[in-house]
Amino acid sequence: MRLASLYSGGKDSSFSLYVAEQMGHEIPYIVNIVPEDKASWIFHTPNLSVVPEMAKAMGKELILGKSTGEEDSDMKGLHDALEGLDIEGIVVGAIWSDYQWDRMNIVCGDLGLKLIAPMWRKDQDMLMDQLLDSGIQAIIVGCYAEGLDESWLGRPINRETVAELKKLREKYGISIMGEGGEFESMTLYSPSFDYALEITDSEKEWSRNNGTLHVKGLRPVRQ
Repeated sequence: MRLASLYSGGKDSSFSLYVAEQMGHEIPYIVNIVPEDKASWIFHTPNLSVVPEMAKAMGKELILGKSTGEEDSDMKGLHDALEGLDIEGIVVGAIWSDYQWDRMNIVCGDLGLKLIAPMWRKDQDMLMDQLLDSGIQAIIVGCYAEGLDESWLGRPINRETVAELKKLREKYGISIMGEGGEFESMTLYSPSFDYALEITDSEKEWSRNNGTLHVKGLRPVRQ
């Protein structure tokens, strides 16, 4: 099928896009909804300003949508971004959130599109192993759970990091995929990219027990 990828720049949307391409789907577009409110329940919000660099790395057309961050506006933003595209469906990185799942299904139903979710309801340990095996390179850019201190910002998501996340899961009950909002990620390389990216400018913001790595610039790393 010809699809658009609902793409935030995080590891989950990168992995779902990669898996969909491996399944044989054609994905010419990535769709990024930019909420004004960082507390949007449907969409990832950190570092959306650098998603255009990721679109270039993939050679895909970027479709931007706007939202206030409120539920109705989020759904309208997605509807408006998808409407009129030459596609049969969208691919998303949803894993366990029924809230997100239901609302994306409503939008797709209104537009007559199919919803492809390669990660939906899969075991999270298995998903993380598959993500690492795929060659995707991502870092942690947001920490919002007990056990994740400022030192985690900018940390690569690799097997050592995952081992520590599993220890935190035993202690605090977190999701190692960050599915409960424990952390946010940013992709710096994927097999869908023509080249890797590196951060040229960033700033850490930390307050009490949570914080964000604000990435202000990326540049290509060509082998």
